[in-house]
Amino acid sequence: MDPHLQQILDTLLQQTINGLVTGSMYALVALGYTMVYGVLNLINFAHGDVMMVGAMVGLSILKVLTVVAPGLSGYASLAIAILAAIPACVLVNIVIERVAYRRLRNAPRLAPLITAIGISYLLTTSAQVIWGNAPLSFPQLLPTTPIAVGGAVISQTQVLLLVLAVLSMGALVLLVEKTKLGRAMRATAENPRVAGLMGVDSNKVIVATFAIGAALAAVAGVMWGANYSTIVFGMGTLPGMKAFSAAVLGGIGNIYGAMIGGIALGLIEAFGAGYISDLTGGFFGSNYQDIFAFVVLILVLTIRPSGIMGERVADRA
Repeated sequence: MDPHLQQILDTLLQQTINGLVTGSMYALVALGYTMVYGVLNLINFAHGDVMMVGAMVGLSILKVLTVVAPGLSGYASLAIAILAAIPACVLVNIVIERVAYRRLRNAPRLAPLITAIGISYLLTTSAQVIWGNAPLSFPQLLPTTPIAVGGAVISQTQVLLLVLAVLSMGALVLLVEKTKLGRAMRATAENPRVAGLMGVDSNKVIVATFAIGAALAAVAGVMWGANYSTIVFGMGTLPGMKAFSAAVLGGIGNIYGAMIGGIALGLIEAFGAGYISDLTGGFFGSNYQDIFAFVVLILVLTIRPSGIMGERVADRA
């Protein structure tokens, strides 16, 4: 094969891997946005900061493990960090729902929106007080030797991230489609009043929705730290906004749309940062990749406000 063509194909494969890894994390967070919106018609702008809490709690647990169990394997340490971050994030999200949102369900839509922004600042400031304002180093738990995939490479951490993302999203689909709770969530999303008449406890359904979204955000937060090796108290803002863009891109309120939107946004960022940098002679490099999420958001809201998957009410959760 022509060397130049081979290089193009290798670059394409590498950018695809990078996009899938980043998109998987966006998708996990976007599912939290879309589930809450599907049930409550509420945008929880504090959700990105819940992901940050997961990363911070995971790091704290890892520091404890280095003292009490220094011989523990990297995979076991990461599993314990995720399992500890999940209940912490679930607790935070349940408290947010109970204290901040429950009383505003029948309020004008602007009130919950302002409250969500206030909760976001509260979580960010609390994290700054607890963990400090300096970036924190996330330990390299897994071997850093890259795995060759054709002409591209992928790390063990990225492989684990992709596997966890697929398993998490698959488990969510099964929960929504096959379980009693999933049916209650779909019923509440379609018509809360009628669902209540049929014996569905909307409060329990909404709490469960917040809890599931928080669990997915916890997984994303810990794996974000493991993949990028650095976390900081304000880390949830930008990924949270990108995940929201992904939810809108896929069709907010649709769980499949959130998954597709997250992966699509990750790929758009990866290809945009890689190829536009080459086309512009490096003028628009990876430092400008953040703009692609918001360019996509503007285009989607302008051209197709319902997103890729639309908003099929029967699938909302």
